[in-house]
Amino acid sequence: FGQYDNAQATSVYRWGVGPHYDGLFTQSNLGVIVEATIWLMPRPAYMQFFACRVEREEDLAPLLDAFRVLRLAGTINSAMHIGNDYKIVSAIQGYPYREAEGRTPLPPEVLAEKVKEWDCGAWNVSGALYGTRAEVRAARRRMKRFLRGKVERLRFIDERLLGLAERFAGPYQRLTGLNLTEMLRVLKPVFGMTRGEPSADMLTSSYWRKQALPPVSADFSAERDNCGVMWLPPAAPTGGKHAEAIWHITRDTMLRHGFEPAVSITLISERAMDCVVNVSYDRDVPGEDARAMACHDDMLRQFCDAGYYPYRLGIQAMGKMPPRSEGYERLMGGIRKELDPNGILAPGRYLD
Repeated sequence: FGQYDNAQATSVYRWGVGPHYDGLFTQSNLGVIVEATIWLMPRPAYMQFFACRVEREEDLAPLLDAFRVLRLAGTINSAMHIGNDYKIVSAIQGYPYREAEGRTPLPPEVLAEKVKEWDCGAWNVSGALYGTRAEVRAARRRMKRFLRGKVERLRFIDERLLGLAERFAGPYQRLTGLNLTEMLRVLKPVFGMTRGEPSADMLTSSYWRKQALPPVSADFSAERDNCGVMWLPPAAPTGGKHAEAIWHITRDTMLRHGFEPAVSITLISERAMDCVVNVSYDRDVPGEDARAMACHDDMLRQFCDAGYYPYRLGIQAMGKMPPRSEGYERLMGGIRKELDPNGILAPGRYLD
């Protein structure tokens, strides 16, 4: 409706009278965005964070199928994140060079030790329930009933319980041997994000292959500290067979190239999921840039061959995507010619 200066519904009804073009500028070089409307979610009356896990790598497909049902039914109305063991360990600590005796990629026996130390599973789920206390209580009951026997360690945490965990972290560690303080350091930012509180804490995973993490009090700067990070985000329908296919490509390719397959899967809607695959390395090591790029390009080719195209491209992927349909190229090329006839906006990026 923005074509009419006095339209009241411009910011709340995106389609308008005729063809709508709001998506043209979000991931392109067709123009420069100078104005946007962000829809905010009202603060819910009550929120409970939930987490669970499965112990075996091969449990990924049934895990996705189970949570797909809960998302479609509206039991869970938040974006959900599923991270594998590599992802969790790299978010908590740096690469354990001493235990691995300098070997890369991470030896399976060392990964198993770290999984036990940090009390995580092969795949780890997190999300949130929102609503009144009665609505959250009802959703929690449905989740417990539906997931019984399908997942392990299903837990629900609110602000009060999180405060108690912080208070008794020391005694808990002495009793169980688990470093609850460090685990809470990772849990709190994830808990906060489900409440709409952004966090930079996950940037520590960019330092995964560095010899040492910066001091906690220091500002993280992956560029300054020469951290290597390349990422690929294939998108797919929510479902176990798709998650399994993406995981097998990721695992086999990254290990073959000598990198740890750290993966997170986000159920961004009832029917769609995206997977973020990180290639983390140390740019101070000679030859690592080239090895990381070879790994990235190998995975990108395999994802595209299997039909799992990335929903966004990093600059390292520009120009490496398969050809698009002739009709799409003709339409978008025509729009580009009209909006940017001299081709000065980010040449060589999404549209040449």
